[in-house]
Amino acid sequence: MKMVISGHGIVTFLALILLSAGITHVNAQDSAKSAPASKIDMSGFVDAYYSENFAQPTSRINKLRNFDIAENQVNLSLVEVVFQKKAEPVGFRLDVDYGTSNDVVQPGVTSTASLLQQAYLTVVVPVGSGLTVDAGKFVTHMGYEVIESKDNANYSRSLLFAWAVPYYHTGIRLGYTFSSTFTATLHIVNGWNSVIDNNESKSFGVALNFTPLATTSIALNLMAGHENLTPIEYGARNVADLIINHQLSEAFSVGLNADYGEAQTYGGLMIWKGAAIYARCSLTDKTALAVRGEIFDDPQGYALGLGPKSDVKEVTGTYEYKFVDALLLRGELRYDFSNVPAFDKKATANSIGIGTEMSQLTFLIGAVVTF
Repeated sequence: MKMVISGHGIVTFLALILLSAGITHVNAQDSAKSAPASKIDMSGFVDAYYSENFAQPTSRINKLRNFDIAENQVNLSLVEVVFQKKAEPVGFRLDVDYGTSNDVVQPGVTSTASLLQQAYLTVVVPVGSGLTVDAGKFVTHMGYEVIESKDNANYSRSLLFAWAVPYYHTGIRLGYTFSSTFTATLHIVNGWNSVIDNNESKSFGVALNFTPLATTSIALNLMAGHENLTPIEYGARNVADLIINHQLSEAFSVGLNADYGEAQTYGGLMIWKGAAIYARCSLTDKTALAVRGEIFDDPQGYALGLGPKSDVKEVTGTYEYKFVDALLLRGELRYDFSNVPAFDKKATANSIGIGTEMSQLTFLIGAVVTF
């Protein structure tokens, strides 16, 4: 059954929560002296890279990438400044972003909302261990990797992160800690990668996080709803995301990410799926090596647009050097290959070199300065 929640209903729901939290806070002030207000923390980073494609494509594009698209040029990938106030019981987070990576996350958005990767209010409702309510715009709960390169093992992002899952949502999320080993979050959002809803239906997400061992974490993330993200879609668009992390030793960790998605279209059910494995080894306090291998299967050619029965694989090796605490340097070699022509090369007299190659080899140097 298709469930429709009006924007007015969400606003009313939020107002009740905030009013309840406000009353609780006022009553606490009446019974005791006001505690000092928690401070607003500020942090951020500047991220830039240089990428070289060995095929020297005339297009100067690394195909099927999302954040390291530009080839043979220095690129300002992302500048981010974060303002955050801890919820005691009310707080907020504001992430101001600028750069080509932000243009990928929010393509075609020309309003002031395009500068805000995240902007949400947080209220901790005194129920049990504390029900955390976030309202506004926030990054997705899906995917092994994140938008900020400094928080990933590799510099470039996986095919799964680029093509299988959304980047962000606008709406409400409710998080609760049931025990030291299990937390759950419910999402009620406008849709995928949007500030304004594109239909009358909402999408629903669930994030279940387990920590069965101190060295092992498991996350199961789901997103379901009726979202018309392409002209051929008319019905449900759903995706499931599995993440497993295991710390084999203090220096060595491994991970797994698997995704399965589907969309109802006028041409039938379209699916996309894939899996990625990760390994990272800290060599010293300043250096580390990371390896990623993955496959992305696109049977109907829906997600990548390469045609039916297409699949793409990639292997990435990254060397990391922390020059000082505030400066992270990475060198990365990546090889993408497909069973159908998908990548570009240098134009010739007989070919423009667009989408003619079945593989691409790239080298990248990335630098991130944090503050």
